[in-house]
Amino acid sequence: MNAAPAPAPLRIGNASGFYGDRFDALREMLTGGPLDVLTGDYLAELTMLILGRSRLKDPQKGYATTFLRQLEEGIGLAHERGVKIVANAGGLNPAGLADAVRQLADKAGVPVTVAHVEGDSLPVPDGFLTANAYLGGSGIAACLRAGADVVVTGRVTDAALVTGPAAAHFGWGPDDLDALAGAVVAGHVLECGTQATGGNHAFFGEHDPARLRRPGFPLAEIHADGSSVITKHDGTGGVVDLSTVTAQLLYETGGARYAGPDVTARLDTVRLTPDGPDRVRVDGVRGEAPPPTLKAGLTRLGGWRNEVVFVLTGLDIEAKAALVKDQFADALERGGSRPPAEVRWELSRTDHADADTEERASALLRLVVRDQDADAVGRTVSGAAIELALGSYPGFHVTAPPGKGAPYGVFEARPVPAAEVEHIAVLPDGTREVIEPPDRTLELAGVEEPPLPGPYSSATPTRRAPLGLIAGARSGDKGGDANVGVWVRGEDAWRWLAHELSVERFKELLPETVDLTVVRHVLPNLRALNFTVHGLLGEGVAAQARFDPQAKALGEWLRSRWLPIPVALLEGIDAPEVTV
Repeated sequence: MNAAPAPAPLRIGNASGFYGDRFDALREMLTGGPLDVLTGDYLAELTMLILGRSRLKDPQKGYATTFLRQLEEGIGLAHERGVKIVANAGGLNPAGLADAVRQLADKAGVPVTVAHVEGDSLPVPDGFLTANAYLGGSGIAACLRAGADVVVTGRVTDAALVTGPAAAHFGWGPDDLDALAGAVVAGHVLECGTQATGGNHAFFGEHDPARLRRPGFPLAEIHADGSSVITKHDGTGGVVDLSTVTAQLLYETGGARYAGPDVTARLDTVRLTPDGPDRVRVDGVRGEAPPPTLKAGLTRLGGWRNEVVFVLTGLDIEAKAALVKDQFADALERGGSRPPAEVRWELSRTDHADADTEERASALLRLVVRDQDADAVGRTVSGAAIELALGSYPGFHVTAPPGKGAPYGVFEARPVPAAEVEHIAVLPDGTREVIEPPDRTLELAGVEEPPLPGPYSSATPTRRAPLGLIAGARSGDKGGDANVGVWVRGEDAWRWLAHELSVERFKELLPETVDLTVVRHVLPNLRALNFTVHGLLGEGVAAQARFDPQAKALGEWLRSRWLPIPVALLEGIDAPEVTV
């Protein structure tokens, strides 16, 4: 008796990696090639704060309005092509967005059914603006099984936008842990849009610039066992290869266990293999029961912030910086004003000696102040800065006139028992289906560091060179923490990296992390190390406490640092001829 043929893969695309991503992407994905489901990720920690402030002004809002404008054209295209749309654009008001989509469809004369997922909204503690649990994909799956053409959600995990449609299509249940884990990995690769197709990629210089000018958005061909192929529509820009997929896998993740509401995916089991031009196969992913708690994100207004950037040109840069700092402190003291609670100065030596333009001859002195009192960062700081205009260092000017300051936000993550969160799928006919949490859970725990490969020979000659000549990196934010994933593309380079880039060496290369807790995670299948830097971002991205508040370039700073690298690993690479 012949076995039944395997079901065709489910083609799931992405058209948004953040609120404000390429507007035309939804149309481009719908018209660029075959799709079954099109997803959009509109929510981030900062976005929830933005939507919270929007809802204060208009209780009917609180969702990503860009999504609606994209649907004005896209909803008809999706209906014509039989493509389901799943997006977390509902933000703080998924029911309101679902109603708006229905009105849009009626006005356009497009017969689509709309459902939404809610229940992520939690009681908001005093002093906070928003509180939302990160839900899984089960509510999305219920909506799709009930025949929804468009599903909008509030705060779900980014990967839920893929696990939900895949579970609905293949009939997975909560015990199909390996399949769900495979979909989680695919969802994590897709969630940031063009970062999977060559955007923000460490090795961008190895590709034709014309291909990277406008990268196409990614899609995943999901199979019934949870394995997938990451690719993009034919003829679109960008690149999908082992390196771009590895980079996105490491982005904003931590250890080997990647926990979510549906499943904990074991990132140390992921296998990546080439599958043709712009195609990478992802398989081997193992899943474990999810933890008994969900992540809850809370946002609040933390206070007020202001910034002044002084331009220092030509000679005596350090002395000019010292003068303006002293004058600013003196102006505050003589004015009788209380100085801001937090005052930070940062001198960026962007100047060059004997420069051929004034801009290249200039450095930037950045003043950032924060306080609970708006006047302390606004009127007080602006007055002190303006007072210096005609009585400070030669060539005094600033990049923009001092302003009155602006509020800044704070993000906090807390665990909440999954059983206490009411996860509800509101089906197209209005039926409210309660989604029960998984029966089987497993407390999240670390894993023992896997055996490292044999070390690279210590007798080999080395040359001081930037780490980035042989290693890629991608970094990002998770609340107040930052992560830096570092990978290499050959076994010899992996043998060297696994032993060379210890936590101690990491801190040596990035002195800003010396006094912080840094945890290293080893992922041999990816030839990668993932570092979590606890507390680097203070109160989170919305607080803007750091020069690079989301740690997006932390990995590139690491790649730019010099250290002794085996000469054999640098063969064919233009590197300094200095042997140590």
